Amino acid sequence: MWKEVRQTLRLGWPIILGNLSQMLLGVIDSAMVGAIHSSQLAAASFVNNIVSFPLIIGMGLSLAISPLVAAAQGEGDSDKPLRILYNGAWVVFFVVTALAVAITLGIELVYYMGQDRIVADLAQPYLIWMAWGMVPMGLFMAIKQYADGLGETRWAMYVSIASIPINFLLNYALIYGKWGAPRMELEGAGIGTLISRVIIMLAIGVLIFKGETFAAYRQNLRDQLQFRKDRLKDIFRIGIPSGMQYGMESAAFAVSGIMAGWLGYVQQAAHQIALNLAALTFMVSIGISAAGSIRVAYAYGQRNWLQARRIGTTTIVMAIVYGGSCAAMFIAGRYQLPLLFNDEAPVLEYAATLLFLAAVFQISDSVQAVGVGLLRGLQDVRVPTFFVALAYWAIGIPSGYLLAFSANWDIAGLWIGLVLGLSASALLLSLRFLRLTRRRQQDQETVMV
Repeated sequence: MWKEVRQTLRLGWPIILGNLSQMLLGVIDSAMVGAIHSSQLAAASFVNNIVSFPLIIGMGLSLAISPLVAAAQGEGDSDKPLRILYNGAWVVFFVVTALAVAITLGIELVYYMGQDRIVADLAQPYLIWMAWGMVPMGLFMAIKQYADGLGETRWAMYVSIASIPINFLLNYALIYGKWGAPRMELEGAGIGTLISRVIIMLAIGVLIFKGETFAAYRQNLRDQLQFRKDRLKDIFRIGIPSGMQYGMESAAFAVSGIMAGWLGYVQQAAHQIALNLAALTFMVSIGISAAGSIRVAYAYGQRNWLQARRIGTTTIVMAIVYGGSCAAMFIAGRYQLPLLFNDEAPVLEYAATLLFLAAVFQISDSVQAVGVGLLRGLQDVRVPTFFVALAYWAIGIPSGYLLAFSANWDIAGLWIGLVLGLSASALLLSLRFLRLTRRRQQDQETVMV
């Protein structure tokens, strides 16, 4: 067991650090504008909730790349990975560009979503910049998934970490009007994030297509850089359900954030604080999930079901231990951590309550993230998509709405609904993986006999 844990961590820790680095870009935005006023923080929350669903859809499509590349590695095919990246990157580009155009054309809808007028006014320009920031971010993720699938997880980490000081300096200049830049407040945060994302997209592209580390995988570029029907089919077959899985989860949090705005901008600001902190811990879970998915996909390429099951069970145990640690941290720091974002007493009071509820779902959140990744490594995406839809949209959101508005439990009711949805998702996905690997292992043993 410890051998499997070490191998997963060896592959996963650069992914974890890279994910945390990218998540910090949003946290930097929220913290820096939150220092101006809670209405700025609420507007950032509102926009992030809107953008999160289309961004996750685009990034979800890119998630098909790493298990397909890892499976190709397991099969011993060195030409196939770049074909997968080329076709996958074009799919991601067209999808996220179309989503950015749709958001831009529908920008006036921010005034019809039940938010305070001041929040909608602040959100409109910020939303446009964040929408177009999805394009370089989607392409960065596509290239990153290619490198991760090859087991070269450090390069994306280096680029992601480098983006933190870049984003901070750009935000500092544009939000507060420093070094001769205009004072743009929240809109400046959007411009800074867009520029940071363009820089990291270009940087990782140069590493992949010019670096010596990946030279062995670009020996036949004329053949590899072509549209292939089978590669496009694989991207859509795995990527669309994967995007829907993460998209439905993200949309559940986004809808809860919009409903938090119906309760007032103070509750919405508290919601954003708790969500930012929970999202940071979730990035580690995503890293563990990605490492487990890649290792399971490699075993899948070799048709080694015993190894796939062994990797999966140890990864689930890792998720449980990690989630428990995060829960303890949130409970202990629920009064201090919100001070990183805002110091207004009403906001801090709500945020402390929400951090306690975030602590409750840490294990479930980590396990369900890992479950989705492990099943994606087995290229099993349709049934898990149904499970995710059931957990969030038949259990989580309806129960949260009823508790918040019918039972008058306020913002806490929304988060209790999230606890219920995440717990259902974790249970269903874990059982699915265990049953599926057991059945395939038994079928393989029967054939061998």
